[in-house]
Amino acid sequence: MVNERESITAKICAFVRAWHSNRSRQKIYDDYLAYDFMGKEEYETIYTMINSGLDGSQSLSREDTEQIINEYFAPIPLSRIHFNEVRLEDFAKENGKIQYVICGAGSDTFSFRNENDNIEIFEIDHPDTQRYKLEKIRELKWNLRQNVHYVPVDFEKEQMCEKLIEAGFDPNIKTFFSILGVSYYLTLDVFTDTLRQMSELSALGSEVVFDYPMKTGTFPRRVSQLEEITASLGEVMRGGFDYNEVSRALYSLGFQIDTYMTPEKIQREYFEGRSDDLRAFENVSLISATYTSGYDYE
Repeated sequence: MVNERESITAKICAFVRAWHSNRSRQKIYDDYLAYDFMGKEEYETIYTMINSGLDGSQSLSREDTEQIINEYFAPIPLSRIHFNEVRLEDFAKENGKIQYVICGAGSDTFSFRNENDNIEIFEIDHPDTQRYKLEKIRELKWNLRQNVHYVPVDFEKEQMCEKLIEAGFDPNIKTFFSILGVSYYLTLDVFTDTLRQMSELSALGSEVVFDYPMKTGTFPRRVSQLEEITASLGEVMRGGFDYNEVSRALYSLGFQIDTYMTPEKIQREYFEGRSDDLRAFENVSLISATYTSGYDYE
């Protein structure tokens, strides 16, 4: 976690959503507000950073820059947000009045794209990241909606549960928890503790969605290269999890896995038949799980 500044990888993910929405003819996911939120200056700053090899040592062609974006930066954010928001939409249809907790919200624009007033939204992020986001919203003069709550949490010092309750979260209402792009930087114990806090807050029938990197398998070079890239940006990945570890953690806390998307399934679902270079990352899986019972620490 980067505590002193807005996460660079979060900015790159926002850039990717804007890039894909503006340029792709075969949209996996259309975040039509991403470019407006970033603004032209910041969008071009991130593009220039990628174009210069991230460290300023190169000057890539437009074609090479686009290839890097499509190969390294775009596949994971686009597939996971599509997976997440389709399930959120279904969850809201099934349950009426719900809560939506976005962990590591970053520059997520859902609260401004959302047209369902039955969704009470809680955006959780580090205070520095959230301060940056709120400043951007004020600059854009976007309206802060009454059903959206910005919850700053310093995870090294504060408990997510306590901060959510303080912000008006109701543990008796079914909740959809989203933890996208977070597990890469956590140990299994820390990630399990995050799931534990969610289970303590969950009404029966609540759901959690997350992506995670697999630590076992034979992966192509781009997997280790992405780890090297994020490390160079000051955000070190922790090596990933094994599916059995993840499933045991979920079941021990009262969650039952509904959907498990392997990289192969993600490829078929979101990337099959594309004419560009986008393809699923070979070590990233997606999971949705429903809270069905009390948790068990054993």
